[in-house]
Amino acid sequence: MLEKSWLRHRVEGALTKALWRAYKTVRVNPERFLMEIRAAHGLPVSSFQGMYSVELPVLDTVAERIISGAMKIAAAEGAGLGVGGLLTIVPDFSILAGITLRTIQKLSLLYGFEYNSDEEMAELWIAAASAAGVDIGREFLEKNLVNRVVPRVIQRIAAKASAEFVERWAGRLIPLVSSLIGGTLNYYFVRGWGERAHVHFRQKHVAMRDKMSTSTVEHGGSLGVLPSSGKVS
Repeated sequence: MLEKSWLRHRVEGALTKALWRAYKTVRVNPERFLMEIRAAHGLPVSSFQGMYSVELPVLDTVAERIISGAMKIAAAEGAGLGVGGLLTIVPDFSILAGITLRTIQKLSLLYGFEYNSDEEMAELWIAAASAAGVDIGREFLEKNLVNRVVPRVIQRIAAKASAEFVERWAGRLIPLVSSLIGGTLNYYFVRGWGERAHVHFRQKHVAMRDKMSTSTVEHGGSLGVLPSSGKVS
């Protein structure tokens, strides 16, 4: 029990630092990402607002491929850095935090939610908390200044994720098998966070579509949902 407590404390500290570093340095370029998904998946959009005109199953397919790609990268990084066992916890988390945050940012953009303002960035981290299984609602954002939200969210994410990791981390104490286990842990870590973030942004997207549709009907217009004319390959 004492060993687990020590390990959890170390993992929580390492993850907090990694997430804070990722918050300051990791940022998906929205314009470049838009060009990439238009070219790779043929999405008929010229802005992220246009995502509300793309058929939902098309967006879901692209989201699944974004998560799958991140999972493969995380697994490869985990296998490469896992050889040192506990000695590589900090660099492992730094890279893992970067991969995870980039995945969440991409899913946010894909479903039409940009993060240009401080409030939008805070919303993005609330989504990250949701992906980590931490329950933080809108009232948390409303009751706190935006510049105070992110540090507190990071602390909650680190506390939750460290407990989850310690339960699965025993093999990493043994360097001979830590490479395989490190890659597997990273793979499932990104899958879990990616899938929960996917659900979060998809639900927000559907709610926004419903709101836009209701508003359009009230004004006698048309939502103008475009057919999926592009490829998703």
